[in-house]
Amino acid sequence: MPSLKPPRYQPANSLESPRFSGVRTFARLPYVQDPADVDVAIVGLPFDTGATFKVGARFGPEAVRGASALLRPYNPELDVMVFETLSCVDYGDAPVVPGFIEDSLGAIARTIQPLAQAGVVTLSIGGDHSVALGELRALAAVHGPLALVHFDAHGDYWDSYFGHKYTHGTPFRRAVEEGLIVPEASVQLGMRGPLYDSDDLDAPRRAGFTVLTTTQLMRHTPEEIGALVREKVGDRKAFLSFDVDFFDPAFAPGTGTPEVGGPTSFQGLGYLRACTGLTWVGGDVVEVLPAMDHSQVTAHLGAQIGYEFLSLVALSKR
Repeated sequence: MPSLKPPRYQPANSLESPRFSGVRTFARLPYVQDPADVDVAIVGLPFDTGATFKVGARFGPEAVRGASALLRPYNPELDVMVFETLSCVDYGDAPVVPGFIEDSLGAIARTIQPLAQAGVVTLSIGGDHSVALGELRALAAVHGPLALVHFDAHGDYWDSYFGHKYTHGTPFRRAVEEGLIVPEASVQLGMRGPLYDSDDLDAPRRAGFTVLTTTQLMRHTPEEIGALVREKVGDRKAFLSFDVDFFDPAFAPGTGTPEVGGPTSFQGLGYLRACTGLTWVGGDVVEVLPAMDHSQVTAHLGAQIGYEFLSLVALSKR
């Protein structure tokens, strides 16, 4: 019989203290660095040295945390009381090393792995997409190879950029090479835009990924995509990686490599919410670039993505 004891860590009550007050943590959660009695820890990954075009995503965690003050406990779309189901904390930021990708990947892995060992699900806020490799190294070391559920305009499966193996366009190629993810159980959703070559889409498919371009994705309802994701992932432990450039730049202008012709925020959130019934061990929201944002449009969307991920974890726990 489930315990009736409320979660140890919950957000500040916004009916008792205004949402514009207090230190900016995600969803006004307490800042805690002890994994005891924690179900989910939010971790900032303020790193953007892996970016190949516009930089500034190192300030993404700060912006998303600020926008997240508007989040509330109940998710009506998924019918779950998120923070009455989960004990959540803001764990702070990983001690990344500006300018040094491999050092920062190590710092990210060293931050995430003890949380995973303690049975804590991590929600990371980037940062450019190179940070996902550090997360996957930490989580796979504890849980074994993971199924990847990847929302993005780009596959991030290139081999190198100007001869360098570590950028925000290469994390999932490296993750496959290192045995961190299982391609046959992994799905990439939303690919679009001009490419260097047709192999940019074919390479992850040859590796075993299910890859849907934006055109292919939007021929399906969210319910159909949710069923596809559950079929591919099966009973494997799963990792969500959500790049905000998945959305059309009209809805997410604050990002480093925008691609026109993408889903609206309503459509994209619908696809994410449909990914129920999975065993999530971690997730991230990446590529929020506040300097290119307007009126916190992208930051609010990034915060909502994080909230929807917490809602999916809460559903699985409930």
